This record gives sequence, C-alpha cells and structure tokens, in this order.
Amino acid sequence: MGFVGRAVVALLFPGQGSQFVGMGRDLCAAHPVARATFAEADNALGFPLSQLCADGPESDLTQTHNAQPAILTHSIAVLRCVDDALGGVACAAGHSLGEFSAWVAAGSMTFADGLRTVRRRGELMMRGGEERTGTMAAVLGLEDEVVEAICRDASTDGEVCVPANYNGPGQTVISGDSAAIDRAIASARGSGARRAIRLNVSGAFHSPLMKVAESGLAERLAQVQFADPRFPVVSNVTAQPIRDAATARRLLTAQLTAPVRWTESMQAIVAMGIRRFVEVGPGTILTGLLRRIERDVESRGIGTAADIAAFVAAP
Repeated sequence: MGFVGRAVVALLFPGQGSQFVGMGRDLCAAHPVARATFAEADNALGFPLSQLCADGPESDLTQTHNAQPAILTHSIAVLRCVDDALGGVACAAGHSLGEFSAWVAAGSMTFADGLRTVRRRGELMMRGGEERTGTMAAVLGLEDEVVEAICRDASTDGEVCVPANYNGPGQTVISGDSAAIDRAIASARGSGARRAIRLNVSGAFHSPLMKVAESGLAERLAQVQFADPRFPVVSNVTAQPIRDAATARRLLTAQLTAPVRWTESMQAIVAMGIRRFVEVGPGTILTGLLRRIERDVESRGIGTAADIAAFVAAP
C-alpha cells in the first residue's frame, strides 16, 4: 500500500522486544546509508554493535543495554533510507525506548547522543532490576479500569503493582514486585481475562521500582544538547505533542517510572487530523496495535530492504 501523493504522515518507532539476530543485515547489504549508520553507531558506542545485530548471540543482543541502541540504530538507518520518499512528517511517537528514536528523528538530539543515552538508560534499567527484583505481565481481554483496580488490590505497603503499558483496547501490561504481579495475574484470570501471563523481562519497567534509575538518566540527559524538534513528538507520559526541548528532557526521565500511554498517544495523533502512519524500524508491532486502536487510518511498517524498495516505488 502506498500513500497517495506522499501525504503528511506520523512516524512510529518501536521499543524493546523488537530486536532480533540478523537485524540490519539486509539493510546494510542494499543501502550504503544504512551501512554508514551502523558504522556510526559502532564508532559512537566504541564496540561493534553492527556485528552483534547481524550475528548475535541472541543472549547478548536481548540484554537491555544492547537491545536499546540496536533498535534505535535500525530505526534511524531505515529512516535515512526513506527520508526523501516520506513526504511531510507531521509528528512522531515511539513506544518507550522508541521515543528516544523519535526525538533523534525530530532533530532534538544527535544520533550519537541518542545512542549513548539509551545505552546508559539500558544499563541503569538493568541495574535497577538487579537492585529490586520485579517483573511484568501481559493482561489481555480486560478494560483498563478493571486492570487498574486489580493492580490496586494486588499492591501492599511493601509490594507494588501498576499498569505499565496501555497498548490498546483490552491489552495492558502491568509491572511491579513479583509477588504482587502474581496476585494480579490470579485476579485477572478470575475476572475473565483472556490471558494473563508473566513476560520474560529483566525488571519492572515503567513502575516505581525504576525510581533508582531516574537520577542517573537525568544526569545523562543533562549532558545532552537538546534542540526544539522539527516536528512535535507525542510523549509516552502525557500522550500530548511536545514541541520544546526542556519539556522533552524532563519527560524522558519521568518515562522510566510512568506508564506508556500508547492508546491515548495514537488517539491524540488522530485528533490532530493525521490518518497516515509509518512504523520505522524492526518489526510491525506498533502497526498491529494501531489497527486495534484506530481502524480508520492507513499504516505500514518499513523495516527491511524489501519494505524500503516497495515504499520508494509506490506512487
């Protein structure tokens, strides 16, 4: 599917979990700009990220501090390959880690600064998970309000359970202390959830358990030169378009412990009059979520060399 006349689009950038061994290999083989982007990442980080993306091992690539810069690099490589064919960009949004890709795409931070920041973010998140062990779970088939009540009931004075990702209608991820998550899973199943299952993650992301990582991320972001974006980026924290650098810096820190309001974010973009979305980077998870949130929009994912060829050739 092409976008007739290269109409104005919203860019979507995927988050952690979309990485895979072999990512970027076909891009680098087909596009010199993609090869240059992965080489730039290797140089900025001081280790061969491109080799890890292409060849693994998977156990290393999936580690938080490696997966985050890998996904950002893949997304920016794809974006650079299709930039001339995109037409007008109205705004962008990214899921968790993907919001950093969105700010790089909008010109608020350089690619190198974005890489080093998400590498540090991943290290801090991993350390936070080690300092206070927690987990996350997916809950399918229940309304947001029901999941919120389940989380409140599952929490105690010493154990936390909160919504972490509002991904779409009837699709919520919860996060917190392991015992509280187990109580919430049992309650969700008893409340008629279609599915309630623990996720294979290294920490309780987007929950108060990540508070220990906030100061380190804020310190890192303070060292990054931010510019106002060329186009607004919808914040995970507020689900509103952000147009200034100072607010972006503050909300990227708050994002560590705040839920990802993805459903509201997509609704906010549609409310701006945008009807065409392009997911830029590995996988098509966000394209799938968007179809559950807003059916009356056009969307496509661009993550491979074949996707790029099809997009560029489309009318």
